[in-house]
Amino acid sequence: MRAPLLTMKRARASRRKMTLPEVILWGELRGRRLKGLRFRRQHGLGAYILDFYLPSHRIAIEVDGQGHDHPDQVLHDQIRDAWLAGRGIKVLRFTAKTVLSDEDRESVLDAIVRAAAPSTAYGGPPPP
Repeated sequence: MRAPLLTMKRARASRRKMTLPEVILWGELRGRRLKGLRFRRQHGLGAYILDFYLPSHRIAIEVDGQGHDHPDQVLHDQIRDAWLAGRGIKVLRFTAKTVLSDEDRESVLDAIVRAAAPSTAYGGPPPP
């Protein structure tokens, strides 16, 4: 599904304004550095912009700052996640604090690798 032109323009602008946690995580994901997986950053999909997207496995990765704790944002995120799930896209959410921590970042990367494991890949066999 292609994003509308406005979403694509917003996504392009977002690539130039990434937050520090997004920049740090992108450094770990770009160039197939994580197990050879190819991610896209600030990827437009429908009316939404995904922080990172792994199209081969239909996985969206979101880095949530403090603004995501606000009740209005929580509701928006739930609606967005349901929309993505309806299109077969799994959403992984991590706090900005976790991504910024050198120790915790490893657990973030491990969770991404586990989600992209062959048994959970889009079109792969169902879990036991």
